[in-house]
Amino acid sequence: MSTARSHTTAQVVRNPQILDGEPTLAGTRVPVRAIVVAARYYPTVARICRAYPMLTPEAVRAALAFYAANRDEIDRYIAENEVDLD
Repeated sequence: MSTARSHTTAQVVRNPQILDGEPTLAGTRVPVRAIVVAARYYPTVARICRAYPMLTPEAVRAALAFYAANRDEIDRYIAENEVDLD
């Protein structure tokens, strides 16, 4: 049985007033799920930072580390936010 780790760090936070408490990067409204999806298209931290210029490389790495520790939760957020374009 797997337990949800859903911890936060100095870089990844939860605020019930921002995206209903979904994990976001501190000081932004950028959800961890957005960084995970961006990482699928942009293979480097530097490229993700160009796509999200308000983020530091450390923040991007923190989001990816949070994803590694909370994969099921973030994958659920990604699935819930996908749009069927068919």
